[in-house]
Amino acid sequence: MALFGTDGVRGLANGSLTADLALSLAQATAVVLGQGRIAAARRKAGKRLTAVVARDPRISGEFLSAAVSAGLASSGVDVLDAGVLPTPAAAFLVADRDADFGVMVSASHNPAPDNGIKIFARGGSKLPDEVEARIEAAMGGPKLQPTGGAVGRITRFADAEDRYVVHLLGSLPYRLDGLHVVLDCAHGAASGVSPETFRDAGARVTVIGADPDGININEGVGSTHLDVLAGEVVRVGADLGIAHDGDADRCLAVDAAGNIVDGDQIMAILALSMQRRGRLKDDTLVATVMSNLGLHRAMADHGIRVEQTGVGDRYVLERMAAGGFSLGGEQSGHVIMSEYATTGDGLLTGLHLAAEVARTGRTLAELASVMTAYPQVLINVTGVDRTRVNDDEGVQTAVAKAAASLGLSGRVLLRPSGTEQLVRVMVEAETADSAASVAEALADVVRDRLALPV
Repeated sequence: MALFGTDGVRGLANGSLTADLALSLAQATAVVLGQGRIAAARRKAGKRLTAVVARDPRISGEFLSAAVSAGLASSGVDVLDAGVLPTPAAAFLVADRDADFGVMVSASHNPAPDNGIKIFARGGSKLPDEVEARIEAAMGGPKLQPTGGAVGRITRFADAEDRYVVHLLGSLPYRLDGLHVVLDCAHGAASGVSPETFRDAGARVTVIGADPDGININEGVGSTHLDVLAGEVVRVGADLGIAHDGDADRCLAVDAAGNIVDGDQIMAILALSMQRRGRLKDDTLVATVMSNLGLHRAMADHGIRVEQTGVGDRYVLERMAAGGFSLGGEQSGHVIMSEYATTGDGLLTGLHLAAEVARTGRTLAELASVMTAYPQVLINVTGVDRTRVNDDEGVQTAVAKAAASLGLSGRVLLRPSGTEQLVRVMVEAETADSAASVAEALADVVRDRLALPV
């Protein structure tokens, strides 16, 4: 099985993800990412390569980031240790300090026992698949082993958080004066920096989920547990609530009544704001195939084109880079504003969402009403041959008939899992009953046609 998944290397800390693996991965990264033209020029000028290393507050992040730093320094790379910071902060700092690459130790929204390692290239962008494959291959090869004064140094990146906060505040088109915002930091990497930034932007802030102890990250709070945030927003009478996940690359929201505002609705609000200000490149939004049909309808009503990609923020990023587009993201809350970030940034997204509430004087519920979400039903059909889903004539005939029956008032999508023997059946329709009926009928066809032999 490949070491790298869809978002770096991830696994049970001190189980599959050990200190030895982290050290070896860091050494291989130094070998592969040290081969570029700029890196070679630096070495020729007698300068060492530089890497930014950050982590979320999981207890295992302490030994894993130490192992990463040791692997890099032993390979002749100077390490700027940024400590606990969000993933998007690490990506930003790679570009801001003109570092050769960066490493983030985090498992995002996963529970505390897990951890992960994400690697950013020069400029703060995610690595292409082929570069990850080269790093994995290099783990079995010779390492860089300089001696004496040629080994790397590990230095505390003392102003890392301040640089990130200044960057975020500088991106804001409007201040948040007069807004009351509840922030749920998921006991994660945003626990310190998000409240500080929102307050500096002018908001009155109530904070929950900002007491990380190393083992409580994402536990009952954050973007995967929005009921806690919704209750607090209503209790204190706030204007809106913002939820991050463990590494703060996501943002979901709730309005003043405690209703969830998901990534699709957030993208709709930001797209219209950016279009009005002339900042939405080619009047185009990039979204995955899982984004709601309501988003497509709302954007079409305002002359905005939606480009679709496969599921995963890396595919959104790739399409945005290829087309030079300025806004994209996922229903899950990964929102990318390429003018200011190279990855999803939950703080950036939340700030710009709140800024639009402040600018317009409208409630978040009113802004979100630009999009009417269609009921969506998702069924995971297990025990089937996922590889045949796109080729089986019976399945494809059933999909075509279902799509025809829904017409312009619905949508059908079948997706094979990338890791398990299952097929995901997703149906959107004008009513929940209609969506459920069509989804269940399609799931039965998939189950019958693609059943694995007993």
